[in-house]
Amino acid sequence: MILNKLLLKKMAAGALAILLFLSPLAGLDKAQAAAQLNINADGAILVDAESGKVLYEKNADTVLGIASMTKMMTEYLLLDAIKHGKVKWDQEYQVSDLVYQISQRTDLSNVPLRADGTYKIRELYEAMTIYSANAATIAIAETIGGSETNFVKMMNEKAEKLGLKDFKFVNSTGLNNVDYKGLQPEGTGDDEENVMSARAVAKLAFHLINEYPEVLKTASIPRKTFREGTDDKIDMINWNWMLPELDYGYKGVDGLKTGTTDFAGYCFTSTAMRDGKRFITVVQNAKDANGAGGYKARFDETKKMLDYAFANTSKEEILPKHYQVKNQKTLPVTKGKDDQVKIYTKSAIDMVISNGEKENYKAVLVLDKDKVDKNGKLTAPIKKGEKVGYVKLVPKNGEKVSFLTEEGQKKVQADVVAAQGVEKSNWFVLMMRGIGGFFGDVWHGISSTVGGWF
Repeated sequence: MILNKLLLKKMAAGALAILLFLSPLAGLDKAQAAAQLNINADGAILVDAESGKVLYEKNADTVLGIASMTKMMTEYLLLDAIKHGKVKWDQEYQVSDLVYQISQRTDLSNVPLRADGTYKIRELYEAMTIYSANAATIAIAETIGGSETNFVKMMNEKAEKLGLKDFKFVNSTGLNNVDYKGLQPEGTGDDEENVMSARAVAKLAFHLINEYPEVLKTASIPRKTFREGTDDKIDMINWNWMLPELDYGYKGVDGLKTGTTDFAGYCFTSTAMRDGKRFITVVQNAKDANGAGGYKARFDETKKMLDYAFANTSKEEILPKHYQVKNQKTLPVTKGKDDQVKIYTKSAIDMVISNGEKENYKAVLVLDKDKVDKNGKLTAPIKKGEKVGYVKLVPKNGEKVSFLTEEGQKKVQADVVAAQGVEKSNWFVLMMRGIGGFFGDVWHGISSTVGGWF
């Protein structure tokens, strides 16, 4: 009986070892696991959508074509205009000559628009977001900017304000300018196309879904009929085939934007949420194992990153609320009734990390330079709850952790505040301390001098 138990234990241990060996990501650290992703794309990136923490990247700063992923900027500017009352959802648009001509191109993604037709902004927005309709996109650009030329200027200006780097917008759609047949925005080349780095694309998506999360309500619609009940109706199937209801359905995917041109190849910006975690991925010029581009390739490469993110990361509380940094639990106080004040974090710090990585982080206290003097002392009076600095997380192994934005990085920091108030001492106490300090300095000077005689 004992021998049988020992044998069973050995067999179980052996089976576990085999499973661990066969598991492609088992026992690997974050860098090794990410390297095994082997994303077949010219540029790629995977980020936590809440903080913008970068979890994987490949050539993320290389400037590449983005095709219709461009429309995320058009979406951003429209939603921003709606928010500020500059454009209304039920506002009607009258078709321009350019928009009519583009809308009749069956070789481009479009919904049919009549030369004498009027269309509500909402239906144009849905056509753009769901079906990547190019003429509808130009119509939105003309509505916001007065002309697509002016709108392109707005796109580039907004990109600067959002802190994007490595980008250039030449039109609102992501088409190659050659498709405009000489009617592209003024000041742009006949054969130019929008370009960005994967990091810049991810940053744009990060701002879009965090500032205007309502975009996902439309981006997640798998099918919709444009102009239903009319002779112009057309069934729109979302080009994002990773939506759960479509061909390459993936649980949790609810956005965001595909793009394809000869110049850019097959591109895709995805976002997916499960178990309280949301991620953003970008692939540019995705290819299969044989080096061929295709619709399937961009979804397969995206799936690799999402699989990795959901299986190998967890959102954990790294530091609790009221955490005190070791050996920095108090700060000295000058001119106060107390000469020390207890400090701690105002809130907990949660962060998406690789599984088992929690102990790899240490807390670093950063004091507000405007709050402390040259000797590192706070000056009374100090209010309870007054911010004196913040705590940030730093990997103990020296690994670099990058974020898309400073705002995102602040989401994994915690303000450090005074745990209690410290009143300012009255003038008499301060005077006596000053006298005591003076005579203390005098006595110290005398004793040092006398000591030097012997």
